[in-house]
Amino acid sequence: MEQNRATHAFATLGHPGRLAVFRLLMRFAPQGVRPTEIATALGLKQNTLSHHLADLTASGLVSVTRVGRSLYYAVDLEMSEALIGYLALDVGRARPDLLASLRSTTKDTAMHEPGFAVLFICSGNSARSIFAEALLRDLGGGKFQSFSAGTRPGSALNPFALEILKRNGHDISGLRSKHVSEFQKPGSVVMDFVFTVCDTAAAEECPPWPGQPITGHWGLPDPVKASGTDAEKALLFAQTYAALRRRITAFVELPFESLSRMSLQARVDAIGTDLSAKA
Repeated sequence: MEQNRATHAFATLGHPGRLAVFRLLMRFAPQGVRPTEIATALGLKQNTLSHHLADLTASGLVSVTRVGRSLYYAVDLEMSEALIGYLALDVGRARPDLLASLRSTTKDTAMHEPGFAVLFICSGNSARSIFAEALLRDLGGGKFQSFSAGTRPGSALNPFALEILKRNGHDISGLRSKHVSEFQKPGSVVMDFVFTVCDTAAAEECPPWPGQPITGHWGLPDPVKASGTDAEKALLFAQTYAALRRRITAFVELPFESLSRMSLQARVDAIGTDLSAKA
């Protein structure tokens, strides 16, 4: 990376507001986020956010795409990779004592033996993440440990979600609502994959996961917020279940044995951006 370009990028990230926006966009990568959603998640005024986004875009760290009347801002992953590489390899001269901590905390995610641990996160842990936990448990063929949690879980699972699961033959007896902190304690299961299945959970700060699991954002609208008759609500829950079933079916069919960590990340991202798998 050319030094002036790196200097511009580092200077841009040197502002706490711009860094917060970049960190949020990275949690959604490679998908884009609308400014209104960024402002709400970070508590920023629209004019302040506009300045931050303009600076991030000018530095090349963020790109913007128009879809209909909406603008979507997303991290430029190639630029970000180049910047990290510049810091580690050019500035840091690839010193092993600088890179050792990264290597020691990153698991080799090539699947050589069964038992991948997978965590699905949403805000309430009452429907979407519960669907995903049950689906992976039952579709995974014994190759996965499946978990779910919420950033602000309720005390009970949604009855519409439970009915959908029972109707599709899933055992619901062991399912419960859990806080994400349950999986961040010392001695907790070290995850191989962590997926957010709602935008609210993806937008929230979360400390780095031990083992540096592959992460993905598979956001879907919240069926719990549906209005209308019970029949209309049940239909939205069924559509959400079907969308997650398509995604998890695609996930369990991946050729884990032959994919590198980078290839796995790309496949996970592709599943999350597949419009045919959205409700």
